[in-house]
Amino acid sequence: MRRFIYAVTLGLSVALGTAACVSPTEPVALSAETIVVDVRSADEFATGHLIGAVNIDVQSSDFETLISELDPTSPYYVYCRSGNRSAQAIDRMSALGFTDLTNGGSVQSASRSSGLPVVGGQ
Repeated sequence: MRRFIYAVTLGLSVALGTAACVSPTEPVALSAETIVVDVRSADEFATGHLIGAVNIDVQSSDFETLISELDPTSPYYVYCRSGNRSAQAIDRMSALGFTDLTNGGSVQSASRSSGLPVVGGQ
């Protein structure tokens, strides 16, 4: 019985997580209203980021404060180095009421799927 409850709980968690966040595997058409957010550190951001991206470090102590200043009804395209921190950021943003969130994954994946070039860095 415990395994059944665990399986149902896990299934619901995956289903709810998927509904709150989409991780693109194919090209994504970003609207003019989409806000691109790089959740890496400022040093990582300086090595290269998607053109037009804003940098809000998910590991900073003021992440929630900075994110709360944004419009929760706007669409957001979130990425990081590998997709791990962007998933964490999306979970935290969802908890703050943001609903239109796309996980771009890594910088390279986000660039490929969105068509936005990487700028800055070397």
